[in-house]
Amino acid sequence: MTAEVIYGNVLAEKLRIDMKDEVILLREQGIQPKLTVVLIGDDPASKSYVKGKQKASEFVGVESDLIELPENTTEKTLLDLIDQLNADQTIHGILVQLPLPDQIREQLVIEAISPEKDVDGFHPINIGRMLTGKDTFLPCTPFGIITMLKSKNIEMSGKNAVVIGRSNIVGKPVGQLLLNENATVTYCHSRTKNMDQFIKEADIVIVAVGIAHFLRAEAVKPGAVVIDVGINRLEDGSLTGDVDFENVKEKASFITPVPKGVGPMTITMLLHNTIKSAKKIYHV
Repeated sequence: MTAEVIYGNVLAEKLRIDMKDEVILLREQGIQPKLTVVLIGDDPASKSYVKGKQKASEFVGVESDLIELPENTTEKTLLDLIDQLNADQTIHGILVQLPLPDQIREQLVIEAISPEKDVDGFHPINIGRMLTGKDTFLPCTPFGIITMLKSKNIEMSGKNAVVIGRSNIVGKPVGQLLLNENATVTYCHSRTKNMDQFIKEADIVIVAVGIAHFLRAEAVKPGAVVIDVGINRLEDGSLTGDVDFENVKEKASFITPVPKGVGPMTITMLLHNTIKSAKKIYHV
């Protein structure tokens, strides 16, 4: 058995073409979806990611503003800026690029963004809505993963799903979304004993630990679905995921690559949330 590769970049392109058509219709009604991104400092990875967001926004027709602030920006300056963006009715989505400099408390910034403009889906109110199965802005990477699974008609209901990693950005929310799809979910993390025994029972494995080739083929159940969220740069400069892709693909039924896997879906779901926010504000 060789797994079918789920290319997130191909699905993302298809979804963005649909979004482009949707934005054209919204513009005809006088509605211009707009996303404002705030970038603090000169982190190369953050700059590259923001550039990708701007390029995707331009393709779809979402207006995208970038506000760049110096590394030494104070917490108060950023919070005052967020207040201004919250009050600006032409802005439908606000995204403050993480990570933030040490002098700024990340959670305080997340909570300062209006839940109605929180297109990253990290505000506690939106997380609470997700937990209770209400309509909300879903965190972009987990939302992208579920969308990828659905695109291949992969059954989640009643399946054993193992999530390796428990971050607030990926691990915890993707487990909750799987639970919302009626999967039986187990979280594994750095304190989990005998992790392989959980993985061997899993129909769906989602790996988000940031360790190159962490998931080995011998731990994977034959026919399992494997989603790789990790992005690790090797010494030769190439990118690889948290999964030993070449070996695991010989045991899995479906697998995502790195690059061209989950990454492009994250930006796509951000655009989806921004368009959704514009529609909600105008009751479309």
